[in-house]
Parts: sequence; structure tokens; C-alpha cells
Amino acid sequence: MTTAQDLAPEDPLVAVAVAVLGAGRYEVVDLLDAVRHVGTRVDVVRAGDDLLPRLAHENALSQALRLARDILRPGGLLVAAVPELDKLRSLRPTAPPPRVTGRGKDRQVTVQLWDWAPDGESYALEVVQLVRGESTWEVANTVLTRHRVLSPEQIADELAAAGFGHVQRLAPVESGHPLPIWIAVAPG
Repeated sequence: MTTAQDLAPEDPLVAVAVAVLGAGRYEVVDLLDAVRHVGTRVDVVRAGDDLLPRLAHENALSQALRLARDILRPGGLLVAAVPELDKLRSLRPTAPPPRVTGRGKDRQVTVQLWDWAPDGESYALEVVQLVRGESTWEVANTVLTRHRVLSPEQIADELAAAGFGHVQRLAPVESGHPLPIWIAVAPG
């Protein structure tokens, strides 16, 4: 288990949780690690950028959200960044702009490649991370997953069905994160 102080401000999801909960010391668990915390109570469950769409594609989203609710203390928060690609179904873009981090020798480039299903309901996501080598760029890592496209209404419905209350969506301009962030409160 990690505390918010260990992660924030580097983790924007935890920073949002701390902004909502106020100053203090909070136990934070990643949604993928929630199963290891059954029977305990935590303050915050975080779900990274593409986790909810991936779980939706695997038909595991409802179960994962119920598990998160079960391990959260009353009033605890689920904080999730979720891409909203439902309006892009008809366009079916092949990639967002690359993300560049670091400077000089430490510069890294992350590229996403999207391969849409014919019905526009899901897409394969290949993430390629490039790092600076001695004289050229080198592939450091590559990951391939499949995601279901989730609309804001579907996300809100899934959170409500899992038993969360006070569901709120923060636009990127409100949170500073490039994706919308969803906040859901565990019932008290």
C-alpha cells in the first residue's frame, strides 16, 4: 500500500484525490492491486489512463469497480482517468500526437497506434516507447491491448451500478490532466 505523500504531486490522480479530500495522509491503491486488499479499507483507489476501457473490453469493469467500492472506506474515492473516444468512432483516427518527456539524453517519446474495429466499438492500442540510444532512437518497450470505447454516460452508469455516489467528471482544464478524470465516492 502506498500513501498519497509517496505519490503526489507526481501522480495527477492522487493530486486530485488530495485536493478533494483535503490535506492529510491517505492510503492509495491502484485498481489493479485492489484484489490484494480485500478485507481492508483504503482511502483512494486510482485507475490509470486506459485501465477502465481495457477492463470493459475484458468484461471485467463491473467486477473491478465493485471491488474498488468494497475496499474503500466510507467516503473514500475512486479516481480514474478515462479517454473519451466515443465522438471519434466515425473518424477512427490512427494515433494521437506523440508524448515527449525528459530532456537531452533522458528524453523519451511515447507513441500510441490505434487500430479500430469495423463497428467502432473497440480498438487495439499499441504503445511504443522510444529512448535515446548512443546514436539513434531505440524501442524500450511496447505493449498491445484492446479497449472498448466508453462514452461519459456509460462511465457514469458503470460507477452508479457499482454503488458509488457523488460521481463527478472533471474536464482536462479543471484537473490539469490531459484526459477527463472521474471521481466517485464510496457510500458512507
